Amino acid sequence: MKTQTLNFSRALVMACATLAVTIGITVLPMQHAVAQTRALPDFTDLVELVGPSVVNIRTLERVVQRQQQGASPADEEMLEFFKRFGLPIPNMPRQAPRPNSPKQEEEQPRGVGSGFILSSDGLIMTNAHVVDGADEVIVTLTDKREFKAKIIGSDRRSDVALVKIEASGLPAVKVGDVNRLKVGEWGMAIGSPFGLENTVTAGIVSAKQRDTGDFLPLIQTDVAINPGNSGGPLINMRGEVVGINSQIYSRSGGFMGISFSIPMDEAVRVSEQLRTQGRVSRGRIGVQIGAVTKEVAESLGLAKPQGALVTGVEVGAPAEKAGIEAGDVILKFDGKVIEKSADLPRIVGATKPGTKANISLFRRGALKELSVSIAEIEADKPTAKASPSDNKPKATVTQFFGLSISDLTDAQKQTLKLKAGVRVDAAVDAAARAGLREGDIILSINNAQTASVKELEAVLSKHEKSKPLTILFRRGEWTQYAVIKVNP
Repeated sequence: MKTQTLNFSRALVMACATLAVTIGITVLPMQHAVAQTRALPDFTDLVELVGPSVVNIRTLERVVQRQQQGASPADEEMLEFFKRFGLPIPNMPRQAPRPNSPKQEEEQPRGVGSGFILSSDGLIMTNAHVVDGADEVIVTLTDKREFKAKIIGSDRRSDVALVKIEASGLPAVKVGDVNRLKVGEWGMAIGSPFGLENTVTAGIVSAKQRDTGDFLPLIQTDVAINPGNSGGPLINMRGEVVGINSQIYSRSGGFMGISFSIPMDEAVRVSEQLRTQGRVSRGRIGVQIGAVTKEVAESLGLAKPQGALVTGVEVGAPAEKAGIEAGDVILKFDGKVIEKSADLPRIVGATKPGTKANISLFRRGALKELSVSIAEIEADKPTAKASPSDNKPKATVTQFFGLSISDLTDAQKQTLKLKAGVRVDAAVDAAARAGLREGDIILSINNAQTASVKELEAVLSKHEKSKPLTILFRRGEWTQYAVIKVNP
């Protein structure tokens, strides 16, 4: 019976092959099909290698409650029922507490996340938003041991945090080289989505250097990441951690095929500062920047769209002291080429405060070299407002640009510490789209100083209305740069 069945199967295979050749279908040999199957990624070894290094992180917060007066046993049993099964507690009528009723401190679950062991002595890396605001952090290892963790440091700008548990001989991860990571290669994540510990998901690297943060060029993948995966590792096929799973793009709150991870080279740099000094120091020079688009490059006479356009310079900041002006295009910083505007804050931020750096910039058709001293990032200063216009009649510029302006009074010039300029009384249409608004002080148009409305109108009379209009203006403590596009 077995022989007959086998012969029938062979006959069926031969018949199918003959039919395939007749209709022009190429049939792959069995060995080739098996080879293709074997070529598909197998993550089992990676899970065994890295899995023990991934931890579950629970955070708790302390909630102080007053003991309620006259709570019936039935009410207490009902509340316990809802708490035990994690159900939302309904609104129940409560009596006012006694005047001197004792307070009860209760720890309530706040969130669940993931992390991974960075060193065998208990240093664990996770996301800042996982532990932010937590009163207590509980780390659970894969062998079910639990530890109370101490937060060594947390950095919100990079979303990296470092916590420590009192343990030794722990299985630490191996950190990979992010520069070797290629778009299209496989990656794996381990974490606790929705509290489901040690969940493994996989996908490919979709893109690198995604500009979704001020200081981080994130790794984009299609690895399934959900709430609870935050802080877990992104692992390459060599078993190395190349990123920290941090963000997802979602309209529903769940995974939609786009996830973002913090590159490990950036994360390690941040963690070293957190470990040694408990915080992260970053450099700043005091400029606002914008993208150099094709239109901007053409209007400035730049050969190609490249660099970071300085749209504002903070008064008294290192950039102003170095001679950087609004309208400059920074092409190199400390010898590093600025391909796009997002490169500048990352490079400056990674520069040690107190050091000096050389800047190559493009200004009015010529290249210029400057030296700037790096300051440390601090809280933003409140912006000062321009004084009102003292009810002076407003001189209206052609509505083609959407501007309504007036000359500055002597009192306004003294308050603003300016020798020249005109005040924007209203900005609509093209001017509003460029970012101008009431209270701004226009200093120059198309690189020509405008000390009065009359001078400004003289410049506008010679300007071709089909071309962008470049404006240097002052807003509060910042000198800024804008381009008005007449036909956006």
